[in-house]
Amino acid sequence: MIEQNTTSGLNDENATTSSKKLLSTPIALIQLIVFSAIGLVMFFVPFTIGEKSTILFDHGATYLVTQQHTLSVTLLFLLMLYGVSKPFIDGSWRKNITHMIMTAFKIIGLILAVMYVADVAPAFMMEKDMLPFLFEKLALPVGMIVPIGALILAFLVGFGLLEMVGVLMQPIMKPIWKTPGSSAIDAVASFVGSYSIGLLITNRVYLQKQYSAREAIIIATGFSTVSAAFMVIVAKTLGLMEFWNVFFWSTLVITFIVTAITARIPPISL
Repeated sequence: MIEQNTTSGLNDENATTSSKKLLSTPIALIQLIVFSAIGLVMFFVPFTIGEKSTILFDHGATYLVTQQHTLSVTLLFLLMLYGVSKPFIDGSWRKNITHMIMTAFKIIGLILAVMYVADVAPAFMMEKDMLPFLFEKLALPVGMIVPIGALILAFLVGFGLLEMVGVLMQPIMKPIWKTPGSSAIDAVASFVGSYSIGLLITNRVYLQKQYSAREAIIIATGFSTVSAAFMVIVAKTLGLMEFWNVFFWSTLVITFIVTAITARIPPISL
């Protein structure tokens, strides 16, 4: 326990040192302010274009899907081909049963997508709420929004904003969420970026023994369960984009509240 607390303390100290170094030069400070502001505007400020009010990167994804449909379908298939081929290229498909099952589903998804686009799927699959819904309303928007969101995410995570948030959160992370102060960076990155990437980061930090098993579980089952990019898909599907800020911030608050509660409930609390 002493060793664990010492490790957490060192991580917090390193985060503080990194933040101080970040602000030590005028150029770094300007980058922090300007590029982080761009990221915040792109993610959180709605703009009205063509009588539709939503955040900017959603406008971009919508334009690709509706006005550049052939291009967006092509890009989606390239992403799907990459997703299917990668497990065979790096051999990860045979690591365990989970990887095998996921690889099988990727192959099935690619086959179904080809059948839909080629219009050779059985009639029952071409019903409005079957393949057309899955491809046009879910796969295609997700395939455009996630890469665009990942590019914009660089403005939020690449210039010190998350590190600064992590330092500011140090005094309250441990007593409220039972995790080290440095985990605030992980938590915010998971929420603003991608929960899948957040889970990978959490696992890597845990394997490096910077998180205890309990801390890793709290982060993985709490902070890393929601991401902004997927929230856009949910909001678009439910017609909530005009209430984006209320939707986003209420989800963030609820996620953090639930995480604080579950950290005190068995088996996590044991």
